[in-house]
Amino acid sequence: MSAVLDIATVSPPAHARARWEIRLGALVLATAFVLAVLSPWVATEQAQLIDLDRRLIAPFSLEHLFGTDQLGRDLASRIIVGLSWSFATAVCATAIAFAIGTLLGLAAARTDSLLARVVRQATALAQSFPVFVLAVSVIALVGNGFIAIATVLGLASWPVFCRVVQAEAASLFTREYVLAARMLQMSRVRLYFMHILPGLASSLSVLLPFHFADMLIAESALSFLGVGAPLGEATWGNMLQESRSYLWSAPWLMLVPATAIVTLVIAANLLGDGLRRRHA
Repeated sequence: MSAVLDIATVSPPAHARARWEIRLGALVLATAFVLAVLSPWVATEQAQLIDLDRRLIAPFSLEHLFGTDQLGRDLASRIIVGLSWSFATAVCATAIAFAIGTLLGLAAARTDSLLARVVRQATALAQSFPVFVLAVSVIALVGNGFIAIATVLGLASWPVFCRVVQAEAASLFTREYVLAARMLQMSRVRLYFMHILPGLASSLSVLLPFHFADMLIAESALSFLGVGAPLGEATWGNMLQESRSYLWSAPWLMLVPATAIVTLVIAANLLGDGLRRRHA
């Protein structure tokens, strides 16, 4: 009994852990956002400046914190420029998936309509195709670039939000306060904005960071395979692809962008996990 009490005393409460995860994840993501916004003014020139006399300088030198690549370009500057591309692509793809999935999920939550049945069938059909394979196929046809990648990833991943919104909204429509509002002839628009959407806020706030992390990984993977960002663009996926020939002679060319990707993914997952614990 005393051992159980000791463990309970030492272990932090769940809400304290959730608060720590939310703060740390939000801090890292906010810092990344600021760097992404400021990248055109603080890193663009150094990221593209070729100096063969300074090629493959190891990290932690006086002039180059993360070292230089095979063309003598500053890796720290390229990481910041790549952050602006990857961060913006993941945010836009998540926003597109969120908007489409939420609207269709709300439509599918009403089980007494033809539209709901059509949306459910479309969702099941869309989920039968792997998101990454579908994205690679479409981008190979329409071409790469920021708009193409963000749009394709968003259009390929909306069923994730649709399923969650459909299940949660269907449950909300059975709640007493929603039934009472419908009996009082509350308009459908007002019903959604006053009762349904606020009820979905906790689930969607948890899902958004996780989906952002998935889109970040997908964008980097597409660029690594050569079907994402244009070749030569300072993106994390391109940097990983270019580092393959120098894996043993200059491992920092791979470690620096890989660490950047892992850091943002962990931060997003910490934020999502903290929000999930807080709403549990």
